Amino acid sequence: MLDGKKSLFSGMQATGTLTLGNYLGALKNWVSLDPEEYKCFYGIMDLHSITVRQDPAELRRRARDLLCLYIAAGLDPEKNCIFYQSHVSAHAELAWILNCFTYMGEMNRMTQFKDKAARHADNINTGLFTYPVLMAADILLYQADFVPVGEDQKQHLEITRDIAMRFNSIYGDVFTIPEVYRGKLGDRIKSLQDPTKKMSKSDENPNASILLLDEPEVIMRKFRKAVTDSDGEIAYSESKPGIKNLLDIYCAVTGCSVEEALNEFGGLGYGTLKSRVAEAVVAELEPLQQRFRDLCKNKDYINTVIKNNAEQASYYATKTLRKAQKKVGFPERIR
Repeated sequence: MLDGKKSLFSGMQATGTLTLGNYLGALKNWVSLDPEEYKCFYGIMDLHSITVRQDPAELRRRARDLLCLYIAAGLDPEKNCIFYQSHVSAHAELAWILNCFTYMGEMNRMTQFKDKAARHADNINTGLFTYPVLMAADILLYQADFVPVGEDQKQHLEITRDIAMRFNSIYGDVFTIPEVYRGKLGDRIKSLQDPTKKMSKSDENPNASILLLDEPEVIMRKFRKAVTDSDGEIAYSESKPGIKNLLDIYCAVTGCSVEEALNEFGGLGYGTLKSRVAEAVVAELEPLQQRFRDLCKNKDYINTVIKNNAEQASYYATKTLRKAQKKVGFPERIR
């Protein structure tokens, strides 16, 4: 706990443009958290981003856009700490210490490394291999009680817990052992073109994902092209993944239950379902998009947020880092 509150950490990489899946599965859940109950830290994870080669100017632009999207989605930077990972040097410093308490066998079992190495065979770098240790540092620096994670990140949280418990067993109570935080919304949003896979900003098919900054006509077109099936029945079933995905999106955006959605669409065709889901998504995203455009114009405000939140994150992260440094035997700093 920090400042008498439960601590929560999460973040997203500063690559690509966020999708509707990112918004419904993460951002909207973050916004719903009570800042009086949780001390929340949300990173723009630009250190993680460079495990894959990035255009420097593009990475800087996307990092700033991501910060603006966090705020546009409803995260108040006065009540939540929103910061660039690269602006808090404790992340890299603690990652090195934790690397020395992590075993090669544990890293070899990480499925995401295998997946990313297969996709980037020309750049299988050490950072890609030790990515989970940096993620562990991200979480442990803020003494996080909870970490919102999807199915694909559970393995990383497990190794974070293993590293923290190993360190604590040697040096005492240094790190909080984090638990999974399960959001209520949208953690099942799938690709519009392959509803057996999650919606991803890295999908090569441009019609597979709704991007948060897509224009309304683009959103409508993508939903019209969404994969369904041929029997014409609107039902919520694992055997009908395309229809199930559309219903999940509709429920997550409107707040209605699956039963209510089925009653609304009962007897209607797939075309009507796609149109109404698209309209609901457009209505949800238009205010966010306008706030994003306004924030991008307000450079002084965003610069102030960047500076103040980096200082706040550094304060808490450095407290944990100094404790870990002392425990492993590093010389005390002379003030």
